[in-house]
Amino acid sequence: MRKEDSVKHLKYVAGLVVMMSMGNVAWAQDAPQVSPAMQQAQTPPPQAPAAKTAETVSPFPPVNLKNFTADSPTTAEVDAFLKALWGYDPNRIWSIAAILKTKAPGVARVVVYVADKTQPSKATQTAFFITPDGKHAIADSVIDFGPKPFAVDRAVLQDRAAGPAEGAPSKDLLLVEFADLQDPRSRQAQDTMNKLATDFPQARIVVENLSGREGHPLALRAAEEGVCVAKLKGNAAFFLYEQAVFDKQELLKPESFEAVLNAAVNAAGGDTKAVAACAATPAAKEAVVAANTLAADIGAEQTPVLAVNGHLLPLESVKYETLKKIIAYQAGQDGVVVHIQPTLSNIQ
Repeated sequence: MRKEDSVKHLKYVAGLVVMMSMGNVAWAQDAPQVSPAMQQAQTPPPQAPAAKTAETVSPFPPVNLKNFTADSPTTAEVDAFLKALWGYDPNRIWSIAAILKTKAPGVARVVVYVADKTQPSKATQTAFFITPDGKHAIADSVIDFGPKPFAVDRAVLQDRAAGPAEGAPSKDLLLVEFADLQDPRSRQAQDTMNKLATDFPQARIVVENLSGREGHPLALRAAEEGVCVAKLKGNAAFFLYEQAVFDKQELLKPESFEAVLNAAVNAAGGDTKAVAACAATPAAKEAVVAANTLAADIGAEQTPVLAVNGHLLPLESVKYETLKKIIAYQAGQDGVVVHIQPTLSNIQ
């Protein structure tokens, strides 16, 4: 395993992502307040960047030299990290208020003010900690730290995301959806996924169906049959199967799920007996286990989650137009030029 268990189980970053998109959850709301001394006007330290704003007057309190006591990370490193997270939004502005030593050896506490250019008076304060090795940022969750915080998970997904796929053959822009065929939120996310396939023809979209979620005992069987539909009839058939299962999801019950899955296999052009036989094999079960293991290793602990070149986004919490901006920005960060297509639907 590439990360310690203590890090892995905390790593899911839905709260951080929603804060990036909405500006109003845990990383922003729950940060401890800066002490009055932090708000005293003093000459900023040489390494402290100016607030990221085009306004001549900063909406943030003056930077205090005394609040930069930690040797690491530098303000430039923190700024690069925040740019990787928030740079997709041209109205997002911020100021690094403090990088402080803590009583935990090597652990630094970073305090940041963040606001929207259109409402600078509503600046919010957030705080997080950087681990001694400089590899992770911790608030109420853990995320890789640095100017490329999603690079490691991007490489993992390029290597291991092996579910049914559509779109471009290249993995340069890789969108991996972690879903659950018995999860109503995953069903609701399909409109979004269908629009992404249209709006980002440069993307390769991979689906990893998970199982074992509480309250979804039939997701395993549905995922195993999905694996076999893709194996026996191809990726295009899988997407027909998936949609047919979602269309009758409310009937995934002990007394009726067999009929639902058989109908979905038929809708995909498959043979129900062949698919059922395949689903009972160790190979089909191993494929679903591998999907669950991949999700755990990168911190995708909920469904539905979309990994955009390793950047985890909770599909039900991010507005569609914001999602498009994040995808385009992340692609640009990774050297991929995308041409966003006009969105013709009413997805928000």
